[in-house]
Amino acid sequence: MNKLIVGVLLGCSLALPAAAQQGGQQGPPTVAGFVRNLYMGGKNNIEKSADKMPEEDYGLRPGTQPEVRTFGQHLAHVADFNYMWCAQAKGEKNPNAGNNLEKTLTTKADIVKALNDSFAYCDSAYMALTDATGAEVLTITQENGRQTQQTRMGLLILNVVHNSELYGNIVTTLRIKNIVPPSSEPRGPMPPKP
Repeated sequence: MNKLIVGVLLGCSLALPAAAQQGGQQGPPTVAGFVRNLYMGGKNNIEKSADKMPEEDYGLRPGTQPEVRTFGQHLAHVADFNYMWCAQAKGEKNPNAGNNLEKTLTTKADIVKALNDSFAYCDSAYMALTDATGAEVLTITQENGRQTQQTRMGLLILNVVHNSELYGNIVTTLRIKNIVPPSSEPRGPMPPKP
């Protein structure tokens, strides 16, 4: 897991100059700013995907194995883990503790509400993130009582990576229904280069 975090941070630091140029970012680029932008992009894609899929296809399972999540279960799974990692990063008790949204929610309205609520909960963790606060080491108590340590930035990167992995599954299900995923939608013309 630490190798994954180091790899993501290295990739982030290499991509920062390009991201700053493209985004018109004020001041020097930061790792925290880059992670925040990754989170916001992923959030946008997942929320738009939830809206694009018709309710009757929320139960669509790509494959026949019952252990493969349905479209709706993927979204609810994102919500469950948003709460878990963002609560840990905030140093708070998980407000969703004891709930398993993936197993209990079935309607589009309920899943979309839980998903949006989980992103709203995470927003403040990402907006408050700085390189300094991201480097703080937090002690995390797992559900089984075992304690581990992780940086705040590490927890939020785990959340971004997890959401990106789930978005890949979401895209597959959208494509099965011939729906263009948000990240593949046509974009407007590129602005002229200075």
